[in-house]
Amino acid sequence: MLLKLDLNYLRQLLLQVAEEELLSRFQQVRSRHKADGTLVTAADLASQAAIRAALAQRWPEAGFLGEEMTAAEQQQALAQQQRPLWLLDPLDGTTNYAAGMPFFSISLALLEQGRIRFGMVLDPVRGECFWAQAGEGAWLDGARLQLDPGWPASMEDGVAVIDFKRLDPQLSLALISQPPFRSQRSLGSVALEWCWMAAGRFSLYLHGAQGLWDYAAGRLILQEAGGAVLDKGYEDIGLGSRQAVAASNPALLHQWLTHLRSLPGQSL
Repeated sequence: MLLKLDLNYLRQLLLQVAEEELLSRFQQVRSRHKADGTLVTAADLASQAAIRAALAQRWPEAGFLGEEMTAAEQQQALAQQQRPLWLLDPLDGTTNYAAGMPFFSISLALLEQGRIRFGMVLDPVRGECFWAQAGEGAWLDGARLQLDPGWPASMEDGVAVIDFKRLDPQLSLALISQPPFRSQRSLGSVALEWCWMAAGRFSLYLHGAQGLWDYAAGRLILQEAGGAVLDKGYEDIGLGSRQAVAASNPALLHQWLTHLRSLPGQSL
């Protein structure tokens, strides 16, 4: 069974929840640590509850898996793949959000018949809404996202987003001491990182561990925009973390992988 999507409804839903639950609390945040050491705020929980309720009312035939559910609840939801399943990160970039840094997002994806069919990522601060449907392209609001297949032609011209925290220390040291790229950033919201790459705002990507709710929407958006992604570890949809390696075009990804595989500490 495939859901009949209403893209305008979904966009308006994320915009409304962002305004009411995220932006209304921004820079007034108290957070606590979850069992895995990550942060959670009242905004994470309120955003998830509001979106889950709205999706259930509009599409009662679909299941739901959110980051703030328990691991047992997530496993149970994922096991029921005979029906469509919404995948939600209600506040991606909680550490940024809790610190008052204006770079966070809501990420929503739809899993159907074992593949990610749809993804939408909202940046509440900038009001940018990225979305894609499998096989139908990627969009930023009303503008089609299409990366230039020939630019950049080499890593030396590229800007990289790298999350050093989750990499092997040897690999991090090698990339820091002899960077093969022009410059490097770390942004702090995985979903937005995928989308900003799809929009051509940087060209190389490396992240050591992402959850399903982190990458489901953004990865689809990048691929539909013409970006190239290493598929290792993504063959089966599951709750285990994934390493992300990507570039803005296939030739650049080949260069990036060749370089990474020559360094100590890599596991590609």
